[in-house]
Order: sequence, then C-alpha cells, then structure tokens
Amino acid sequence: QVQLVESGGGSVQAGGSLRLSCAASGYDHSSYCITWFRQAPGKEREGVAAIYRASSSAYYADSVKGRFTISQDTAKNTAYLQMNNLKPEDTGMYYCAATQWNGGCGGDWAERLRYGSWGQGTQVTVSS
Repeated sequence: QVQLVESGGGSVQAGGSLRLSCAASGYDHSSYCITWFRQAPGKEREGVAAIYRASSSAYYADSVKGRFTISQDTAKNTAYLQMNNLKPEDTGMYYCAATQWNGGCGGDWAERLRYGSWGQGTQVTVSS
C-alpha cells in the first residue's frame, strides 16, 4: 500500500501561485498513476492533473490547462502541482492519490474510484 502526504497549501489572492507536494512511500514498481484531486464544499471530488510515474506523461483537466503543471522527482518519490494564475474557483481541499496502472494513466485518469491510496489533503483558498 502506498502512503501519501500532501503539503504546500495555503491562502493566496487571485492571480497568485502555490506549489503542492505529494511525498510517497511504499512504491514497489514504477507503473503508478499519481493524481491530484480537489473538492470544494458541497461539490464532488474532481481530478485536476495526473502523472504517470514510469514516463512522466501528464494529464490535465480542461479547467486547469495552461495554469497548472504536474511534475515529479522520482529520486525523492515526490509529485508536485505548480498552480499559477489561481482563481477563486480553484479553492478547495487538494488530495493526492495513487493507483497501479499499466501503459499510462489512461483516459479515465480522473475517475476517483480507480484510486486506492489517498493522502489526508491540503487546503487551498483563493480570494478575489
């Protein structure tokens, strides 16, 4: 079982930036999809961005394309989410999740039921 710990959340004004980190332990191979989800109050948890650990292939939700960048440092077993030009609608609890998958994260990377390992979350608040 992979253990995940998120950090880096905070409060910023619209247009600002934050970088989230997801430190992992327990990987036994490289065929993992690591995904950032977020959940705003009263809304469903949604996939924001994913990265395939073996290839660093990245996947993004349309709402964050061009503003967010997902990356990883495999030596540190850490994934990052660089968030620029933040908007109030980006506010929410951000979770890191991981699942074993072959050949890439696939078209359903944002399906939360695929993921068995989750972090505790880190809060992001963007004020207007």
